[in-house]
Amino acid sequence: MIRTIKTEEITKNIREMCIEANHYLSGDMDKALKEAVDSEQSPLGKKILCQLQENLAIAREDMIPICQDTGMAVVFAEIGQEVHFEGILLEEAVNEGVRQGYAEGFLRKSVVKDPILRENTKDNTPAVIHYSITEGDKVKLTLAPKGFGSENMSRIFMLKPADGIEGVKTAVLTAVKDAGPNACPPMVVGVGIGGTFEKCALLAKQALTRSVDEHSKIPYVKELEEEMLMKINSLGIGPGGLGGITTALAVNINTYPTHIAGLPVAVNICCHVNRHIVRVI
Repeated sequence: MIRTIKTEEITKNIREMCIEANHYLSGDMDKALKEAVDSEQSPLGKKILCQLQENLAIAREDMIPICQDTGMAVVFAEIGQEVHFEGILLEEAVNEGVRQGYAEGFLRKSVVKDPILRENTKDNTPAVIHYSITEGDKVKLTLAPKGFGSENMSRIFMLKPADGIEGVKTAVLTAVKDAGPNACPPMVVGVGIGGTFEKCALLAKQALTRSVDEHSKIPYVKELEEEMLMKINSLGIGPGGLGGITTALAVNINTYPTHIAGLPVAVNICCHVNRHIVRVI
């Protein structure tokens, strides 16, 4: 049975999500950071983590952004095939929500119209929107405002099949080592394996929106997530890049079928706030 959703509902929810995601740390990240304070062995690393906690508390209490870089809005829209939209175009509705949210939330507008000419759009639009069609009559919206300190540290590796899982491990560690303090650690590392050049990047981006206390349901991938987290935290980069055992809070990996001749790997790094929020309409 077809269900009609007015696109003004999309705008309303995106507006609220932009404000919430930029002012309040998600529950999974809050839990992970608090646990990191207890487990960090370096006195300086522990001090940095406590300062991050203090910053987050001030942001929450005074309603100011948890990071000055309020990011480029990335939206995953999973649309049930029984949904019918009524009103303005869905893309326009999403961008209107971003426009309103960034204005009402007093969030920094960081988007430029052209990558070379660099004129600011002054409302943080357009968002980067990824659509998928699913079963049912609901719309699941995931919003992830992505700051570019960590985004700039992300990498794609077009490996050969013969490189295998060891090649994947080397690629992930290389990306994290090269990022060092520039990705505002402790970081969350999203990894996409498989697909094509663009698909593995999308997988890595989606991996960042998965709760950091949830592992992949694929046994070998779960083991790889745990191993890579251990190896990354053995690098000694630590909180703020000042040393310690908490370089990453989680490694989330997504996989997808690929061509017999390829092994694409993307590493999308996010800073310690790793903003993400989900709503179902």
